[in-house]
Amino acid sequence: MEKSNVVLGIDIGGSGIKAAPVNLTSGVMTAERFRLDTPQPSKPKAVAGVIARISEHFQWKDKIGCGFPGIVRHGVTHTAANVHKNWIGYDADALFEKTTGCDVRVINDADAAGLAEMHFGAGRDHQKGVVLMITFGTGIGTAVFLNGVLLPNTEFGHVEIDGKDAEKRATAAVRDRKNLSWEEWGGRVNRVLQHLEFLFSPDLVILGGGVSKDYKEFFQYIHLNAKLMPAELRNQAGIIGAALAWSDEISPVV
Repeated sequence: MEKSNVVLGIDIGGSGIKAAPVNLTSGVMTAERFRLDTPQPSKPKAVAGVIARISEHFQWKDKIGCGFPGIVRHGVTHTAANVHKNWIGYDADALFEKTTGCDVRVINDADAAGLAEMHFGAGRDHQKGVVLMITFGTGIGTAVFLNGVLLPNTEFGHVEIDGKDAEKRATAAVRDRKNLSWEEWGGRVNRVLQHLEFLFSPDLVILGGGVSKDYKEFFQYIHLNAKLMPAELRNQAGIIGAALAWSDEISPVV
């Protein structure tokens, strides 16, 4: 039997769970995106129930890839930033396989977005050297690639900047909460990116998250030696990248 080239990608977030089948060759979603609210509280079995409903919606019987908001090693979730703490130390792969009857791979959500951008978005022509993908939203997510290969589960959004966690200074949520101007917020982002550039000397920095659509408002306040580009896939990146968890030539199983 010919190996299927379409995987159901699922992006698990703190407020919503989004999914669509994805063609691994083209990066195109082959059906309309489907979204359900994340259950509150977002305990493992409750979330698994939503994953099962999504699988049923697509009448899915093949491989599933899931992006999860936390550190994931060999299918086990080790942190839980925006979901219930019961996820810490939980075998998410096994749970989702039991509830869907499908083969499942779970990876970190920022890693998923990075994989999508590296293969089908802003990083597709940058497969040499060091690339840093960083997303600004409710938190700060990061993904690092060396010659196109992912270094999984980086959490550089928690580096200390001027005595504070970077996430307390420069997220998109901070900009909204403090009503910062683009110049004020851009200066904070610049401080974070310059620190990460000093630590990792990237050749390319890809800036993602919902705020990336407004990049013309604040890129002028960011000054790096590395090339700076906005993410291209926007809210599709998490779904597409989750599916890419099954593409071994792009993503090692971690």
